[in-house]
Amino acid sequence: MAMYYMDQMITGGLMGSVFSAILSDVTTVANRSKALAHVGIAFAICFCIGPPIGSYFASQPLPHSMESWGLELNVYAVPAFLSLVLLVGETIFLVIFLPETRVRRSSDKHVNVKNNSTGDGISRPLKASVEERIATLKTLCWQHFLFLGIFSGMEFTLTFLTFDLLDWNNKKNGVLIGSIGILSALLQGGYVRRSMPKVGEVNMAQRGMSTCALGLTLLSMFAIYVSDRPALAMKFLQGGAICLAFTSATVVNALTAYASLQCDEGGFDDITGKPKVEHPELAKGRALGQFRSSGQLGRALGPLLACVSYWTFGPSVTYAASALVMLAISAYVKPIATKRSL
Repeated sequence: MAMYYMDQMITGGLMGSVFSAILSDVTTVANRSKALAHVGIAFAICFCIGPPIGSYFASQPLPHSMESWGLELNVYAVPAFLSLVLLVGETIFLVIFLPETRVRRSSDKHVNVKNNSTGDGISRPLKASVEERIATLKTLCWQHFLFLGIFSGMEFTLTFLTFDLLDWNNKKNGVLIGSIGILSALLQGGYVRRSMPKVGEVNMAQRGMSTCALGLTLLSMFAIYVSDRPALAMKFLQGGAICLAFTSATVVNALTAYASLQCDEGGFDDITGKPKVEHPELAKGRALGQFRSSGQLGRALGPLLACVSYWTFGPSVTYAASALVMLAISAYVKPIATKRSL
């Protein structure tokens, strides 16, 4: 458990925030949401292919070369070693081929200063004041924390639900989780990437949260009807999985895109050639780092609390209560939907 929390702190505090800040540096306001959607697609695809690869290597006997080390290694030693090799290779690749993104660049040529309309043809309100954007970022951090706390917890207990009530094996659970990941990737590429600039980041996030509440309600009904009406219960399970896939495709990407729009763009002044002054709390690296870290904290605490609730109160009560909380979070998002800034 200690290693799990350490992993969440490292991956959330470094990887996610750095990637988001890099994309914010190299994209314009008009295409930033689409670019961040590609990150979500990559995560969804890897979410589908990563676990089967790890399971395959974990099911194989240890190579003789590793047995000769004289250490007592468990079945997960090979997947862990393979992950380490891939991470080292990725790090070397990034050091060699990834250029510095915080370089001198001109102002976004797609923005009309008078009405702040962007190249996507959408007229957006003028950028909010520093105080308003800082307050919005703090609100987004709380929303990110609460959402991922609920969503990751319920997602974590999904395999408990199917094993406990349906006696599913690893293969069936793998198909269910993989199907959610594939559908999430298709939705991000076919719907979210194209629709977010038109719908708006906050509205897209609210749709995802509302859909999540619906999905959790369906899973609660599945737990109620699985004994008496199994055919109907399976439809509830399938519907809940589809809703979770839509949520996975929309909320985090939308909130991340909206958080990046609150940050100072940096760069250099076109007239004076001097660096633009950035507010310390609105610098992309710091602001997006705090935003992503709040989500990872929720992702770390959510499964723990969800497991306690699941085995204490039962699945139907746990999923129903989580649906109500998710509806409350969705309503909490709505007030800032009309404050969409560049």
